[in-house]
Amino acid sequence: MEIWLNPACSKCRSAKKLLDEDGAEYTVRRYLDDPPTEAELRSVLDRLGLEPWDIVRTQEADAKTLGLKDWPREPAERPRWIEALAAHPKLIQRPIITADDGTAVVARTDDAVRDALSRRPS
Repeated sequence: MEIWLNPACSKCRSAKKLLDEDGAEYTVRRYLDDPPTEAELRSVLDRLGLEPWDIVRTQEADAKTLGLKDWPREPAERPRWIEALAAHPKLIQRPIITADDGTAVVARTDDAVRDALSRRPS
């Protein structure tokens, strides 16, 4: 299990606390310091079952500068969105937990963190 987090984010700290309280084994990826590659983003998006525009923090300054709200949200544009996320990791919604069963969740709620924890092998 891995958690992509920004230590300054309250949702990330809350998710990490729940993982710790559960005794979960996980690795921390500070994705702003160690940005995911385009290939890693594609993999995580597949695991999430989401499109790149589904995990964009639209209120970030970079999103406004890039004009993301006007970008088409269609399959042909997927590479462009992934490239933007890789180049501007602040745009990535957080935290993201990759679960042990090969799936992933955007863990912004306690229930989402518990969902990821429930996916561990017994």
